Amino acid sequence: MAYNYRFAFFLTVLTALAGISSAALVKEQPLVLKYHNGALLKGNINVNLVWYGKFTPTQRSVIVDFIRSLNSKEAATSAAPSVASWWKTTEKYKGGASTLVVGKQLLLENYPLGKSLKNPNLRALSTRLNGGLRSITVVLTAKDVSVEGFCMNRCGSHGSSVSTSRRAANGAAYVWVGNAETMCPGYCAWPFHQPIYGPQGPPLVSPNGDVGVDGMIINLATLLANTVTNPFKNAVSACTGMFGSGSYPGYAGLVLVDKTTGSSYNARGLAGRKYLLPAMWDPQTSTCKTLV
Repeated sequence: MAYNYRFAFFLTVLTALAGISSAALVKEQPLVLKYHNGALLKGNINVNLVWYGKFTPTQRSVIVDFIRSLNSKEAATSAAPSVASWWKTTEKYKGGASTLVVGKQLLLENYPLGKSLKNPNLRALSTRLNGGLRSITVVLTAKDVSVEGFCMNRCGSHGSSVSTSRRAANGAAYVWVGNAETMCPGYCAWPFHQPIYGPQGPPLVSPNGDVGVDGMIINLATLLANTVTNPFKNAVSACTGMFGSGSYPGYAGLVLVDKTTGSSYNARGLAGRKYLLPAMWDPQTSTCKTLV
C-alpha cells in the first residue's frame, strides 16, 4: 500500500481561478492538520537508492548530495538558508529527530522489469536491497520509464513494501519518485516548467541545470519528510506549490536567484549545491514554513 503524492497545486489553481481574477490574491482559511497516530521513523535511518533506468553520474550526484545535506553539520553551518535547516522542521513532529544516511545503491540500467511499471513492481524493486526496518528505500525511475498513475495523478509515492496486515511487524518504508523531464514537466517539475493549467508565467531556472532532476528533488524532499513523520498513513505536508514568502496558486513565492546563472533556489547544500525545496508544515505554528 502506498500514499500517492499528488501535485494538488493544479487543482488549487483551478479552484482559485474560478472565483477570482488572475490579478487577485486568495486569502485562504487557516488549515489544521490532525495527527493520525501513524508509525514514525526516528533516529538513524539508512536511505538506500535503487536507480531504475539510465541516470548520468551528474544526475545521481545531485540527488545523493541532497540526501547527504539533510543532516550535514557542514551544510547547516554554511551560508543560510540550508538544506539541513529545512530538514530540522521534521524534529518538531512527535518522536524527535530523524538522521538520514545514504546507504546502499543499486543501478538497474537495463530495465529488468521493462519501461512500464505497476505498483507491485515498485514494491518489488524496493525490496532488492533488503533494507530492513530502520531504512527507507528510494526507487528512482528515469525519464523514459512510465509508472502507473505517473503524470496523471501523482509524481511519486511512499508506503510499505508489505501488506497492511503485516506492516506493524515487518513494514519497510519505501519512496518512489519519477523523472518527469519528457513526460510531464509542467505537472511534476513546476516551477521549472510552465504549468499545465493556470497562469502561464515564465518558469524558474532550475538550480542544477536539469529540470527533471530538480523537479525530482522537490518531490523527493516532500516524500522523505512525509515518510519519517508518518510513513504509513497520511502525509504531513499541506504546502504544495509554496517555495517562498508571498506564494499563492501559480506563483512560487519570493526565492533567491543566483547572480551568475539566473537560477532560482532557497537552500544550500554540500559541494556548493543549491536546491529549491517546498514549504513544510510546521506542527507547532500550524503554518507552512518556507526558508525564505
